[in-house]
Amino acid sequence: MPQHVCTGAAMTCSFGVAPSTLNVLPKNKMMTSNMAAANIMDNVPMVNIPPFGMCNSPSNPTVAAATAAALGVLTPMPCVPVFPGPWKPGTPTFMLANQPVLNNTSTLNCAYGGVVTFTNPGQMTEMTP
Repeated sequence: MPQHVCTGAAMTCSFGVAPSTLNVLPKNKMMTSNMAAANIMDNVPMVNIPPFGMCNSPSNPTVAAATAAALGVLTPMPCVPVFPGPWKPGTPTFMLANQPVLNNTSTLNCAYGGVVTFTNPGQMTEMTP
């Protein structure tokens, strides 16, 4: 069952070598599990989405240049993600700041071919004794 996503959600990129954590600014003024809730427009690199360590995508210009300099041996370079569009599809039946709420089944495409997905929605779950 899809869950709404908030600050602290864990993400991975198919071309990144390290996980990253979603940062949601409190501009939407809505909370889920006492954390700022996200919508599909929370996709700004370095603001909402920190880098994923090193990038392995041959479509990334810095990786391509480093690989060419290494005579064709794939050479990862620091991740600097570029997102040409919002998260997809979100939850269109629930709006937050006039945009669909972001859920943990949504994906985000990087301009260099990577796909960002959630491994944890960031919501705290209650422990029962």
